Amino acid sequence: MPLLKRKPFPLAELPKDLEPHEPVYQVRFTKEIFRDYHDYLKRINLYRQRVWMCKVTGKTSLTFEEAMVSEKRATEKVQQIPKELMAPALRIIQYSMLPLRDLANTIAENFLERLYVGAELHGKRDDGEHPCKILKVIQEGADKFRYEVAWLDKNMSTTEKTEVSAEDLVHKKQPFSRNILKSFVRESTYRNAPWVLHNELAQNYGISTDIPKELRGRAFFKNGLLICNKKRKNEDLTGRTENCKRKKSDQAKTDDSTSEKENDQCKEEPIKYPIDDLLVKPGPDDPVFTDRPSPSRDFNVPIHCVGDLLMVWDFCTSFGRLLHLTPYSLEDFENAICHKESNVVLLVESHAALFRVLMKNDGEYTSAVQKRNRKFRITMINWQEYLCDFLEMINVPGLRHYEATIKRGHYGLVDVNAKLEILRELVNRALETSIFRKKLDEVIEERQALGVTRRGEALEEGRKRREEKERLKAELDSNGSTDEHCLQIVAIDSPNNNHSIQNGDVRKKRKGEKEPPKQKDALGGSMINHSNHVSKKTLKNLSLELKEPAENGKESSRKDLQKQLKSEKDPSVKNNIEQRREYFEREMEKRFVRTSPLGKDRHYNRYWWFRRDGRIFVESSDSQEWGYYSSKEELDMLMSSLNRKGERERALQNQLEKYYSRICLELQKRSKDLIQNIALDESVLRRSTRVRAPPRENPANAFLKYVNKWKDE
Repeated sequence: MPLLKRKPFPLAELPKDLEPHEPVYQVRFTKEIFRDYHDYLKRINLYRQRVWMCKVTGKTSLTFEEAMVSEKRATEKVQQIPKELMAPALRIIQYSMLPLRDLANTIAENFLERLYVGAELHGKRDDGEHPCKILKVIQEGADKFRYEVAWLDKNMSTTEKTEVSAEDLVHKKQPFSRNILKSFVRESTYRNAPWVLHNELAQNYGISTDIPKELRGRAFFKNGLLICNKKRKNEDLTGRTENCKRKKSDQAKTDDSTSEKENDQCKEEPIKYPIDDLLVKPGPDDPVFTDRPSPSRDFNVPIHCVGDLLMVWDFCTSFGRLLHLTPYSLEDFENAICHKESNVVLLVESHAALFRVLMKNDGEYTSAVQKRNRKFRITMINWQEYLCDFLEMINVPGLRHYEATIKRGHYGLVDVNAKLEILRELVNRALETSIFRKKLDEVIEERQALGVTRRGEALEEGRKRREEKERLKAELDSNGSTDEHCLQIVAIDSPNNNHSIQNGDVRKKRKGEKEPPKQKDALGGSMINHSNHVSKKTLKNLSLELKEPAENGKESSRKDLQKQLKSEKDPSVKNNIEQRREYFEREMEKRFVRTSPLGKDRHYNRYWWFRRDGRIFVESSDSQEWGYYSSKEELDMLMSSLNRKGERERALQNQLEKYYSRICLELQKRSKDLIQNIALDESVLRRSTRVRAPPRENPANAFLKYVNKWKDE
C-alpha cells in the first residue's frame, strides 16, 4: 500500500449494519465505503493530493492512485527475478547494515557471478560473440559448471544448441537494473539498518533469522519483529543515578578534591530546550505562568461552521479588487448569513461576484448557464437562478434538497451550515479558475522579487559595515603607532626626565640616585611616576591624549576622532534601514496569497489573526470548536501562559511578539468602536422627551446598509 509521510496509511473500515439497498459512496481504487458524503469527499481529496509515496520504488509526490500503479508495476518487475537467484540475494540482505544503494550494488555484483536457466547473455563462438540463452546448468565439480545454451539470431529465435564453459560466456549488461534491485530489497524487508526480511519469506528460502553476533545486545525480537535497543533519556538518567550512589559510598575514603570531581561527574546533563511541549515538565527556574483565559464563543453561527465563515470572509475581503467586491466586516457577514430575509445585498453581491468569475473562466459553469439561455447580468431578482444552476452542476446530495426552497425565493430559510457550504464550494471553484491562478502567479512572482531585493539590500548593507569596520581598524592602528612614536620622543627630550626610553623599555636609575617626584609631562599630560617600569597601559593612555595634525591643517585629538567616527553612525541611517524593512513588510502583506496561523499551543490548538478584524481566533485540533480573544488584557494573559521551553508555544510566542503592537492597535480600535456605539445609544436615551428623536438603529443590522462600490457593471 502507498505510504503517507513514510508510514502505512490504514484504509477505512467497512460501515456496520449496512442495509442491502442503502445508498453509499465507494472509492473506486481502494473499494472503501462511506455513508457520509462529506467523509467520502474528504478521503477523495486526500487521495488526490501529491503527498503519497510508492512503497516499492520510493518515488514521492504521487497521488494515491499513481502510487498504487507504481507499486504494481514495480512488483511485476521484481517477480521476474528467478528463484535460483532469490536465496543468495536474500542472504545478502538479511541483517545487512549497508545503505540501500550499496546493498543493491552488492546484489548486482553477486548476480554477475551466478548464471541461471533462462538468462540471456553473449557467448564466444567462431572468433566472435553472439547472443545466447542458457537452457541447462551442468555441474562438473564443486565450483565447476558447464552450460547448455541455445544460440539466437537477429530475430532472437533459436538456431542450434551446444555446450560451453563458464569462461566462454560474457555479460554485456547487468541482468537487472539497480532500481529493480532496490525495489526488491524494499519489498522483501520490513525495516532497515539493519535490513530484516519478512518472516514468511525467510522461512520459504531457508534464511536464518538468528541475530548475528555483532547485533546481539543492540537488538531483540518483540512480537515477532526485530527492535533495536535505543538508549532513552530515562534509562541514561537511571544509570547515572546508580553510578552516583556507588561513587558517593566511596567518597568517605577519598580526599576532598576527588570528591568534587566525582560530584561533577554525577551531575545530570541539562535538557536542551526547546523540546516537544508535551514533554516539558515544571522546573524551579520557570517563570510564573498565568492561567490561560477562556476564549469567547458567542458566535451567531454554529460553532463547527466558524472555520468556513472565516475562510469565505477572508477570501472575499482579501481579493475584493479582483472580485469587484467592496470589503465588509466579519460581524456584518456573520449577521447576514444568519438573517432570514432572502435578498440581503451583502450576500447577493458576494454570490454574484463569485458567479461572474466562474462565467468568465469559460468552464463547466459557463456551459451550464448557457444551456439555460440565461443573461450574463446577475441582478437581485435572478441571482437565485444562477445559484440553482451551480447546485445542479456540483450535484452535492446534501445541498440539492435546498434547491426547491431557493427556487421558490426563500434563500433566507436555508440552514446556515448549508449557506456556508455553498459559499465554500464557490470559493474553491473560483480558486481553480485561470483568472485567480494568473493573479496568484503574479503575486508570487512579485513577492519573490521583493524578497530578492530585500536580501540584496541586506547583503549590501553587511558589505558596507564590514568595509567601514576594516577602515576604522586600519585608521586606529595607524594612529596608535604614530602616538607611541611621539611618546618616545617626548619622553627622551623632556628635561625633567631622568631616564631614557628606547624601544619601549625604561632604563633603570643609577644606584644612589633619589627617585624624582611625580611631574607633568611636557605636553600637559597626566602625571607620570618615573619608577622602575612604565606599563603598556600607561603608554596607551598617554597616546590617546596626544594630538595629531588633521588633513585640513587643524589639530584634532584622538577622542575627537573617535567622536567623529561614532557620529558617522547617524541615527537617521538606522531609521532609514528600519523604514526600508517596514516598507518591505508592508509590500509583502499587500501581495496576499493566503492567511497562515500564528502557531499552535502545546495541545495543538491553532491561533489565527486576521488583520481586518483584530481578534485572535482559537481553533481546536479537530477544527470542531472555535473561540476568540478580543482585548489587550486577554492577549497579555495568553502570552504570559506560554512556556518557551516547548517548541510549539515558543514559536507561537515569537509570532505574537512580532505582531504585538499591530494586534493591540486593532484590538484598541475595535474596543473604541464598541464604546462609541454604546455611548451613542445612551445619548439617544438621555434626550428630552420634548424633542422628537429619530428611531435608534440596531448596530447588528448595519449589514443591511451595505453597498458594493466596486461593482463591475
